[in-house]
Amino acid sequence: MGFQTPLYELSDYLKWTTNGKIQLPDFQRSYKWEDERIRQLLVTILRGHPLGVVMLLKTGNDQIRFKPRPVEGTNVPADAQIDSLLLDGQQRLTSLTQALTGEGVVNTMDARGKRLQRRYYVDMDLALQGEEWMEEAVRSVPGDGLERKNFGKDIVLDVSTPEKERAHKLFPLRLLYDQMNASLWLAELGDIHMLSRFMADVIAPANTYNIPAIELDNQTSKAAVATVFEKVNTGGLALNVFELLTATFAGDKEYFDKHGTDFRLNEDWEHAQKAFSAYPALSHLESTDLLQAVTLLATRKRNLTSSGSRRPATSAKREDVLKLTLSDYLEWVGPLREAFAWASNFLADLHIFDSRFLPYPKQLVPLAVLKVVMGRDADLVGPRARLVRWFWCGILGELYGSAIETRFVRDLEQVPDWALGRAGAQTPNTINDATFVESRLLSLRTRNAAAYKGIYALILNNGARDWMQDLQLDKAQYASLAVDIHHIFPQKWCNMNGIDDEHRESIVNKTAISAVTNRTIGGAAPSQYLQAIEHKAQIPSKQVDGLVASHLVPSEALRADDFDGFFAARLEALCVLVENAMGKSVPRDLDRGEATEDSSQFEGVELQNGTDNRIDQPAR
Repeated sequence: MGFQTPLYELSDYLKWTTNGKIQLPDFQRSYKWEDERIRQLLVTILRGHPLGVVMLLKTGNDQIRFKPRPVEGTNVPADAQIDSLLLDGQQRLTSLTQALTGEGVVNTMDARGKRLQRRYYVDMDLALQGEEWMEEAVRSVPGDGLERKNFGKDIVLDVSTPEKERAHKLFPLRLLYDQMNASLWLAELGDIHMLSRFMADVIAPANTYNIPAIELDNQTSKAAVATVFEKVNTGGLALNVFELLTATFAGDKEYFDKHGTDFRLNEDWEHAQKAFSAYPALSHLESTDLLQAVTLLATRKRNLTSSGSRRPATSAKREDVLKLTLSDYLEWVGPLREAFAWASNFLADLHIFDSRFLPYPKQLVPLAVLKVVMGRDADLVGPRARLVRWFWCGILGELYGSAIETRFVRDLEQVPDWALGRAGAQTPNTINDATFVESRLLSLRTRNAAAYKGIYALILNNGARDWMQDLQLDKAQYASLAVDIHHIFPQKWCNMNGIDDEHRESIVNKTAISAVTNRTIGGAAPSQYLQAIEHKAQIPSKQVDGLVASHLVPSEALRADDFDGFFAARLEALCVLVENAMGKSVPRDLDRGEATEDSSQFEGVELQNGTDNRIDQPAR
């Protein structure tokens, strides 16, 4: 990448934006400056103060075919020859182009965001009093030249014609760089002295106003454009790779020649979103997630089909997403849409029903990619069980919170062969790296933690049933029963009995409870609310004990209001649940003293693998 730093006159920029030599890449946001900001920009120019630099990218780069679009408010010919794309300075140059050329009417907004049209003038008498008066001299007027008050009934200023502009000695800034028409307008004033002073003191300095540019050459890569744009963009808006690729794909000449139209990535994503709307777990899936999945598959294919020692690496990094071609995208987007839908069903089978309780939304990326690579074999009993184990290890080991691009690549390289039981396949890093210790259960207190959501889902998937209606908390009942996560020993009881926050708020003291069950529990002691459940549900104590045990909760401890006994027993039961899900042992690192670890309290409750979550709402 090379660059130059030329200095161009503002008149040149205006000429280039209106004839189309400077246009915008399609990833740029829409114009949105408000009226006062535009007025201040004009004050800056008339005072001769600097307004910063603009950044231009020279066209003619075979690797970057951004879809261009003219600066808003211009009438650029369709066959205009584009010389440069404006990367930084859009809002400023758009404001100046609309205010200083043509009719001088700017489509802007007020401070509240209300859309309006304005045009800008200089009060000649004030401007000629010196630079310090320029702030007051520059005026903003409605686009029709009529300034009103009293809800539009009374006109207080009328500059709707050149004659009326001159009558008020308000020079229209649309003529500032139109020397011939400016001279004619001023000549009609009939005041030669004012004409000459205004030309010398205001118009002449403005016509030599310079704006420096950073001009990137046509060897600049997409990744460099993105990086530079983010670091210098004065609008403070981060550049999304999706927006950048939208402009790149729209400029694909081969696609246009074949189809007679540009490819619109944003429209394609909208179609995907409509399809994904049927799957609640995908509601937070982002466009960049899809692009990252495409990149994994595209770079994997290049790696597998290349020969020699310099084979391209499989990657999910941003710079490699930016290297995607439209053909890469079109090859993989269809299989990935199906794979993401499959991933949602995979999650539902593990009792993760919507995105609010998905432990790691970004883990959807490797999950969908693995499905594409494994195809129908991903649904075979053995491979699917191994995928489930990989999934739980990632969540309970809390491995997808950072440095995820590298982990995505390792998953893609290691999981398929291992899951399919191929000879010589190594155990994936995600499984080897995953660890969970007993004391982590005490620090899991809110659903902000992925492992918290994971354990909640495991409890549901283990066959937890509602205590009042004896219904399994599956996908159908989960919504209809308004299931949430609540305290087992209620907050009120814990506070009255000296239970510390660490134990009271731990996931060990929480489980999935329906709304009606939670209302029945209230803030009562467990021994009391179990009797209330028996009475309201009209079921025997033994049946209630069985329902409580389906949540890995020892009913004996609840009936004795024995928090310590309950906590130790359930802590151990949850450790076993995690061990079964991860396929590896959970080190016990807490001193429980004489507390029981007798798992016979859960006799008849088979530990399985599972998942699902709800909002923390304490039982009261």
